[in-house]
Amino acid sequence: MDWTQSLAPSLDDFAALAQKALQALPDDFRRRTGDVVLRVDDFASDAVLDDLGIEDPFELTGLYQGVDLGRRSVLDANPMPSMVFLYRRPILDEWTERGDVTLGELISHVLVHEIGHHFGLSDDDIHRIEDDA
Repeated sequence: MDWTQSLAPSLDDFAALAQKALQALPDDFRRRTGDVVLRVDDFASDAVLDDLGIEDPFELTGLYQGVDLGRRSVLDANPMPSMVFLYRRPILDEWTERGDVTLGELISHVLVHEIGHHFGLSDDDIHRIEDDA
């Protein structure tokens, strides 16, 4: 393959890959994501990294922000929409370091992981499910 004319995927390219990954999910799973907003940024903000105690911005490939489905209540006043963030540069970095998955597969993996948090699953729960699959 001639890489001399290739460019790194842009934020818009990433968003298109993430939307494609979302649409490829089983219908029932996708319906249960509801109105989750999907956003692609180059990196997490400094405030987010500080809140999570992460010094290296390349360590965070995705993030779920919101109230998970198990903790929502009809009594909540105007909840903010749940958001899934995908971070382009850390995902690209992991993709190039690994070399054993396509970029689309890795984006899908990070997306499904963050949607797992929307469903109320912890990181340990998600890793256990991945290990069993």
